[in-house]
Amino acid sequence: MPFPELNLSLGLTDNDGSVFYAGSGEGKVIVRTDSALKKHTISIVISEQQIGSVNLKTHFEGVEIPAEIEVPTYQMIVTDDKTNEKEVYKVTRDTFFYKEQTAKKGLWSFLGLKFLAPKNFLFENIPFEPLKEDMEMFDISKYRKLNQEELTYTFRKEEQNIQIFAGDINTLKVEKGTSYFIIVDEKKGQRFIGDILYREKFLKLTPNVKLHIIKRKQVSKGMETNKQGRTDRLIYI
Repeated sequence: MPFPELNLSLGLTDNDGSVFYAGSGEGKVIVRTDSALKKHTISIVISEQQIGSVNLKTHFEGVEIPAEIEVPTYQMIVTDDKTNEKEVYKVTRDTFFYKEQTAKKGLWSFLGLKFLAPKNFLFENIPFEPLKEDMEMFDISKYRKLNQEELTYTFRKEEQNIQIFAGDINTLKVEKGTSYFIIVDEKKGQRFIGDILYREKFLKLTPNVKLHIIKRKQVSKGMETNKQGRTDRLIYI
């Protein structure tokens, strides 16, 4: 069992009854005392910088929609206040739920023959976004759930459920009413999970985990895709 890390601070004494008293009449002698246990912090920062996209499986039974849809990814940085080591990941910030099928505008629609027009699929976006500040911070330390293949932090902001998910993205089934931040790495989330566990072990005491979400300038309310699941247009109004 590792020993907890002590936060050593400087103190002064001129009390001849103190075990730290240094001699005859010398006041204000500098000594080292164990003032408190220091608890370190892991910081997870989800930025507004888009850095790619990922194809996520759709899970809607009884509806003929694309098997996968294209979702943008954003930069996420993980660090801690002891090692200062930084790791960069991709994470999704949009949670799309199927709403309805639409007819793609074009010649057939113009001629009034919508039934011949190619079909698009409309997805409603239910993201979580800071409303008032440019950045919102959450202490998510106590919301961690870990098994052999997945690490999640699931918490609430007022009436909205929020989940940070790391694992095999193909096994995640999104639930209506929850906004997801899905971490994407080349090892099915295992690189991120290993990173967090390494930092926790290295920092000895169970660290605080602070999540910082930076507000985006534009957030789509919905998305239309073609039958292959590729984005046809984003809807902002």
